Amino acid sequence: MVQKIAYVMYNIESRDVRLKGADRMSGRSHILIVEDEKQIARFIQMELEHEGYECDIEYNGTKAMERIGQDHFDLILLDIMLPDVDGLTLCQRMREISNVPIMFLSAKDDVETKVAGLDMGGNDYLTKPFNSKELLARIRVLLRDRNTDKASENFLHLQDMTLYLDRHEVEVAGRKLLLTKKEFELLTYLLRNKNIVLTREKILEEVWGYDYAGDTNVVDVYIRYIRGKIGQTDSKKYIHTVRGVGYVAKD
Repeated sequence: MVQKIAYVMYNIESRDVRLKGADRMSGRSHILIVEDEKQIARFIQMELEHEGYECDIEYNGTKAMERIGQDHFDLILLDIMLPDVDGLTLCQRMREISNVPIMFLSAKDDVETKVAGLDMGGNDYLTKPFNSKELLARIRVLLRDRNTDKASENFLHLQDMTLYLDRHEVEVAGRKLLLTKKEFELLTYLLRNKNIVLTREKILEEVWGYDYAGDTNVVDVYIRYIRGKIGQTDSKKYIHTVRGVGYVAKD
């Protein structure tokens, strides 16, 4: 165990020589550490938190998947040899719901495993033991790339909601939502026409098509679905009903 912990502490030089500020994103980046060795995970967490990152730990793949489906993370540090679901399988499952950067941290240093990790959707692979300065540098690169991607992609805003057109993703207060294709199309149309009252007939034409022959109540049904998923309440409204007319998305 001493040797396993030692890799985290290996070559930790004085903090004042590390890059500060310039490479960090504004605010605190949120990192999830998926590592079954509790002492190792805790040492990594302490190291990253000292650098200003917000870190959470999960010790198995099942719990990690639950967290990824519920919370927003900017980066995932993923071990391969986990007790329930191996890291390669977990990475593949993550890619079905998220494009968050994934860095493998593993003692497996064979080329086949490294290639498999990258092919499964990993963005980087660092073998144990590693130099902590190298880990931090790689983290900065992944977060910088992610920040650049976010800045260059098309998105729409409504209050604390962000809709990413290129990624087909929606976040509310940092919480990722899973919408169906039609729900996403409807919400996109509402946000493109923010603060404009849209009739049910107009929404049907633009979202369902001019040749749609179904009931106009389908708009009301999908609005109800979306409101439930975005967490709309009487005190927190995103989509307002204009009685007898239709709907409007308001800031």
